[in-house]
Amino acid sequence: MPDDNVRLATWLKVDEASRRLAAAGIESSHLDAQLLMAEAAGITREAVITGSIDLSPSILKKFDAMVARREKRDPVAYIVGHKEFYSLDFEVNRFVLIPRPETEFVVDAALECIGGKDNSRVLDIGTGSGAIAIAIAVNAPSAQITAVDISADALALASRNARRHRVEDRVTFRRADCFEVLDGGSVLETFELIASNPPYLDDAEIAALDLDVRGYEPRVALSAGAIGVDILRRIATDAPQHLAGYGELMVEVGPGQATAIAKLVEEAGLGVVAVINDFAGHPRVVRARAV
Repeated sequence: MPDDNVRLATWLKVDEASRRLAAAGIESSHLDAQLLMAEAAGITREAVITGSIDLSPSILKKFDAMVARREKRDPVAYIVGHKEFYSLDFEVNRFVLIPRPETEFVVDAALECIGGKDNSRVLDIGTGSGAIAIAIAVNAPSAQITAVDISADALALASRNARRHRVEDRVTFRRADCFEVLDGGSVLETFELIASNPPYLDDAEIAALDLDVRGYEPRVALSAGAIGVDILRRIATDAPQHLAGYGELMVEVGPGQATAIAKLVEEAGLGVVAVINDFAGHPRVVRARAV
């Protein structure tokens, strides 16, 4: 057990970092300081809270460098290099969007759609870190997933995450712009499920984002034109020709977009099955079926 001096030294160092981050305008300053100390020391956040740590000079140097990055509003996930999503740990970097809890509703709906079905073919559009594709693969052991992204750097990272979670034999990564193949390989065929967390922010929304997001996360993963529906419109329009009979489409949407996107989906010839709310009660996922 750590003695009182060790506990005090830990708490004082975390408190000092917390005050630095608060002065930089970071609301989650104390939590962030704890997470950064845990990463620097290679221990859990709980161990930081209890003071179960030996603050060696090398740990303190690493911690101070992390805090300095966070003061500049570099996101914690990029500083520590990973983020939890659907109870899985994903490597992340500045080539990919940081996975959000709201996107777990897409995975929930996807697993409900293919639950009990063997060898379901799934397409994940805009895979980024591979979070949706890999979470589905881990929880649906017979599913075969194709994950596409316009960014070769994102695909390289997603491939590492697939190997990390031992699903690389069931997740195929392709470079593509929505359904348009860019890697010179075969065209995308049909799928029982198409899932996506696409860019859905308009220009004004991006300008209003916190510096943590607009200053560091990839704009290509955020921006969807002047009114924020360019990518969603493309997916909705082209999805029917890539869905097998009674296949389903599920897309994450931004605040206030669900009604408009549901209309786009119906105009494309799909039937809306459900609009799923997120933790805050906001419509977050539009789920539709080929009819």
